[in-house]
Amino acid sequence: MAAPFDVPGSGGQVRLADFRGKLVYLDFWASWCGPCRRSFPWMSQMQARYGARGLRILALNVDARRDAALAFMSDVPAQFTIGFDPAGKVAAAYGIKGMPTSVLISPDGKVMAMHAGFSDADKTEMEELFRRHLPDTDGSK
Repeated sequence: MAAPFDVPGSGGQVRLADFRGKLVYLDFWASWCGPCRRSFPWMSQMQARYGARGLRILALNVDARRDAALAFMSDVPAQFTIGFDPAGKVAAAYGIKGMPTSVLISPDGKVMAMHAGFSDADKTEMEELFRRHLPDTDGSK
C-alpha cells in the first residue's frame, strides 16, 4: 500500500487520502533538478488530458527552503497539485533515492509502479500506463 501523507501545499493541505478512488501520479522533485524542469510541462499536459478520467498528479517538493521551490514554479508553472516535504519524510517513506522519482498509485491505494528519472522516452511509457488504468470517458475500461 502507498504510504499515507499529509503535507502543506500551495493551495492548502495535501493528503493522499483525499485522492482515494483516483489514479495518482506522485512525483518527487527539487528545484535543482534539471529533468524536473522538463517534466512539469508534461505533467500539466497529462493532468489536463486525463483529469476528467480520474488522473490526479501530485508533485511533492523536497527542497529544505520553500522559496527555492516557489522560484522554480514561477519559471515552470504547475497545473497540478503541489505539496512540500522539506524534511523528506514522505520521500523516505517511499524509499526515494533521486530526483525526479514518480510513483503510480492505484485508485484503491496500492503502489503500481515506480520510476526514477525523466526523459522524452519515459513520456510515452507513462502515458500508456495512464490510459491502461483509467476508465474510458464512458466509465468503462
